[in-house]
Amino acid sequence: MNLAYDYPVLGAFWTVMWIFLWIMWLVLLFRVIGDIFRDDTLGGGAKTGWLIFVVVLPFLGVFIYVLARGKDMGRRETRHAQAKQRAVDDYIRTTVGQGAGGGSETDQLAKLSDIRTRGDITDEEYQRAKEKILH
Repeated sequence: MNLAYDYPVLGAFWTVMWIFLWIMWLVLLFRVIGDIFRDDTLGGGAKTGWLIFVVVLPFLGVFIYVLARGKDMGRRETRHAQAKQRAVDDYIRTTVGQGAGGGSETDQLAKLSDIRTRGDITDEEYQRAKEKILH
């Protein structure tokens, strides 16, 4: 029983091709569904209509959606990626700022000096705080 002989190379090629196309189709289908939900310009009724159209008649629905709204899909994806990047950058900035104790040593010493000048802390408290910052 020799299975490799029963399944020619061209048959294996076509099997791999169909599996690849099927996976590409699923990726496109889910990207279109995600784009329907992500689009802020569509109202609830329009989103529902497109979603029903894409789910009930998937090939025709995806084809028409890509023709009608495909140009803006890339723009929405880009805006979404930029918004995520801004959120990550803001998080990193705030985390780094807090991790350093609110700024550089010079900034912290200047703030501490201002607090002492206003009379909110004594000279002893100022010296202890200064030592903590410098060590």
